[in-house]
Formats: sequence, structure tokens, C-alpha cells
Amino acid sequence: MSAQTETHAPSLPSPPGGNAGEGTPRIVPVRRTGQWAAAVVVLLLLAGALVSVVRNDAFQWGVVGEYLTTDAVLRGLGLTLWLTALVMVLGFALGTLLAVFRLSGNRVLQAVSWGYIWLFRSTPILVQLLFWFNIGALYPQILGVDTVNLLSPIAVAVIGLTLHEAAYAAEVVRGGILSVERGQLEAAQSLGLGPWRRLRRIVLPQAMRSIVPPAGNMLIGTLKGTSIVSIIAVQDLLYSVQLVYHRTYEVIPLLLVATLWYVAVTSLLSIGQYYVERHYARGTAGTR
Repeated sequence: MSAQTETHAPSLPSPPGGNAGEGTPRIVPVRRTGQWAAAVVVLLLLAGALVSVVRNDAFQWGVVGEYLTTDAVLRGLGLTLWLTALVMVLGFALGTLLAVFRLSGNRVLQAVSWGYIWLFRSTPILVQLLFWFNIGALYPQILGVDTVNLLSPIAVAVIGLTLHEAAYAAEVVRGGILSVERGQLEAAQSLGLGPWRRLRRIVLPQAMRSIVPPAGNMLIGTLKGTSIVSIIAVQDLLYSVQLVYHRTYEVIPLLLVATLWYVAVTSLLSIGQYYVERHYARGTAGTR
């Protein structure tokens, strides 16, 4: 009599609708009751705040719409944009030079760059503007030139903001240069490229991945920071709406006009920054 062998089919896990005692235990999803409750509360608070802003007659939304695109406001906006662009270009040009000095092997250039950055980052921008605005009181003549009426308010704004932004731009550029691998510089040097060609052809294109994000933040900060020039009577966006509400006493709606324009422009700059970052981050991990 031959032995009979029994074969058993492997047991399969029971379906989700089966008995709990058969097969493998069910996987129960984690309940996030607290997170959902917090989200609902936050949404309700935001909705309530939005409704209160829209329905509050004190905001005078009709006045906001009336002045939003007036000639005076648009001229102030144009000056703000022009001032922002000019200060960023000049600030990064000077900041790049300061960053190169800081990274050079010359001790004098290093000390000058470090001292400049230390001084202008330690002094409030308002104080710097007031010093330049009163330069005639400090130095009535420079090289035989009368300085009392030499600088207009716009010139003071450009000089003060540029020197201030250059100190921060220098650190942004220096951080970007330091992010480039040392081997890239050694390879470029072995090919016989000079220092300036290495900087322009090898270092800066790779450093832009690290430079663009803080530079974009600086651009947005500079746009909003230009509002401080209203203290020296430069007719930027904020000063333009101030002139109007000093005449009409409609302070809140005119401040909302300036706020809406700042929000619109900074939103556009943020979108542009996103695409510029994507361009320079091509080929790197985590690019989206």
C-alpha cells in the first residue's frame, strides 16, 4: 500500500469584507480627527475675516476702486518699479565686485569688502538715507563742488538704496560662489582660463542655483523697501497715495490702494522667481 501525500493550497489573506478572525489582520487607517478639526476651524476663521473685510463699510471699497488706476497712483507705481529695477542692477553689480574682493587672496581687498558689508548691514536704511539727504550739512563742498543742492531726492534714494542692497547682495553672491565645487575651479584652471573667465564662464553659471532664491527674496524686499523713500519726498507709490489722503482725509482706502498694488507686483515677481529657479535647477535632484 503506497503512502498518499496530501498537498495543501497556500492560505490567502481574507478579503476586507471577510471575518476578522480569518486571514491576516486588517490595516486600520490612522484617524486624523484633530488635524481635520483644526483645518475646519482655520477655514471658518479665514472665511469670517474675509467676510468682515468685504462687508465693512469703513474700508470704502468704492473709493479704492476710484483711485486704484488714477494717473497719480500709476505714476507713483512706475517710479517704484523703476527705482526697484535700478537699485537691484546697481546693487548686484557692486555686490558681485565686493564678493570677489572678499574671496580674493589680497588682504587689503578682503578687509575693505568686509568693512563695507559690516558697516552697511549694521546701519538702518532710514539712517543712511537721511545722512545722504543731509550730505550738504556734513560736507558743504567736495573737491570744490557745492553739495548743498547737488543731490536730488531721487538721486539720494538711488545712492542710499544701492549702497545698502550691495552689502546684502555681496553675501548672496559670495554664498553662491562658495557653493561651486572646488574641482570645477581646478579643472578650469588646468585649461588655462584666467580668473575673470573662470568667474564668468564656470563659477557664476553654476552659482546661480544658489544665488537666485535669495536674490528673488531681495528683489521683493527691495520693492517694498522703496516705500521708505517717501520720508525724503520721493513720489513713489506710497508717497503718491499720501498726497491724496492728505487732501481728502480718506486714509484707509488710499492705503488699501497702495497695498493692492504691492501685493499684485510681488505676486508677479514670485511667479517669475519660481520659473527662474526651475531654469537654473535643471538636472538637479528634486527639480519640480
